[in-house]
This record gives sequence, C-alpha cells and structure tokens, in this order.
Amino acid sequence: MKAGYIMTPARTRRKRFFCCLISGILLIVLNSTLFGLTPPQYEDPEDLVRELYQKVSFEAGSTPNWDEVKSMFIDQAVITLRTSRTAMSIFTLEGFVGDFVAFIERAKAEEIGFQEKVLALQKTIFGETANFQVLYSAQLMQGNRPPTKGIDNFLLIKLGDGWKIAAITNEIVTPDRPIPAGLQH
Repeated sequence: MKAGYIMTPARTRRKRFFCCLISGILLIVLNSTLFGLTPPQYEDPEDLVRELYQKVSFEAGSTPNWDEVKSMFIDQAVITLRTSRTAMSIFTLEGFVGDFVAFIERAKAEEIGFQEKVLALQKTIFGETANFQVLYSAQLMQGNRPPTKGIDNFLLIKLGDGWKIAAITNEIVTPDRPIPAGLQH
C-alpha cells in the first residue's frame, strides 16, 4: 500500500462491491457461453425452418419458450397469417407471439398439447437469401379433429454466420385451395 493510504470501512465496501460486480459480469458471460444461453446460429436455413415447427410444438402441461422462438427471427419480421375463413392478419414478431399465446389460451392447448410438423418442403437458396414453401400439419394433441394442413412461405436472410427469418406468409389448405402439386406428399 502507498504510504499514508488508509483502508477505511467505506473503501473496503467499495472494493468488495466492485469485485462482486466484475465477478458477476464474468459469471453471466461465461454461463451464457458455456450453458448455451446465447441463441443458436443456424448455418443451414432448412434447419432453422424445421426447428421453428419443433419450438412451437409442446406437450401437455407446457408451452413454447417464446424467447427461443423470437431469437429465430429478425426484430423487424413480418408474419401474415390466415386468422379466419375470410381474413388475413399481419403481425409484428411480438404480435405473432401474442396471437399464438391467445390461441393456446382459447384452445386450452396447455392442458392437452399442440403439434405442428413439416410434411413437405421446397426450397430455393440464392446468396444470402432463402425461400421455403412448407406444407405442414397442426393439431391439438387430444380430441377427434383431424390435423389442419397449411402452407407457410418463409423468407430468410443470412446475417453474419447464421440465418434468421425475415417474413412468413401462411395459408390454410381447403377444398377450394388444394395442396400445390409440388408439395404433394
């Protein structure tokens, strides 16, 4: 110590505070790196698309991890969904999650589970853009209603080393809107 330097109780508390603060910051950084708390980077855009369907599916007694779902999109993503037989709705990312949460509550899906799965897909990757057209099925896990089939169109962009979803448009398959020939499974 320097001559004339006295460690007062206040200086000791400040030193301990800054040591704890630095230790805490390091612990957060290390934990997020070591324990996978940082969002995954999707090097293959198809992996990203397929993973989204897995992340919105859930067993009875649980719900999706919405932070993980949101990490798959750019912040400015636009999602357009068929919300009734006669209406389409345009959502921000937050609006999309809010609409999905409202569906889970209305359908009491947390009690019975929900599954979306890819049945067929077509893809085009060009440079740092990718387009996917996905035929999927969606259903509540209990009940006697058959799965709903629909088509999602994805626009992805590559940012740095990973892919993110920039936009999704959705349409439901009906007798008047049959599955396109290229997505027949």
